Amino acid sequence: MKPLTDEKILLEGLAANDKKAVEVIYKENFNTIQALIINNNGSSDDAKDIFQEAMIVLYEKVRMGGFELNCQLKTFIYSVARRLWLKRLQQQHRYSAPGDSMENIVEVDDEIEDHERKNAELEMMEHAISNLGEP
Repeated sequence: MKPLTDEKILLEGLAANDKKAVEVIYKENFNTIQALIINNNGSSDDAKDIFQEAMIVLYEKVRMGGFELNCQLKTFIYSVARRLWLKRLQQQHRYSAPGDSMENIVEVDDEIEDHERKNAELEMMEHAISNLGEP
């Protein structure tokens, strides 16, 4: 059988609470999710939790009906798990999205002082130029 046909059968089995389908999905995907979590500041227990949450998301989508898988099953599970893990890291303040770093924050007081100093210098130059007269 083709992989897509196998995945469709797995999803149908998941929707029907088939234990064998759940086991196959687990065996084919857990190690990848565990590697993702452990390589990104997580533990084996975190990987189990995230994988379980990803399976719940998949289960709920399949049970609602009308779910169409537009990628490989492992890609879907990986994407869901990755998103869940990043969300958990943000909640634990162990991850900040790109652009959230302190390097990008400018102190307003420093910026105002610089602006005022430049304005004063420009006013002095304008005053000096107006006092020069004709060449």
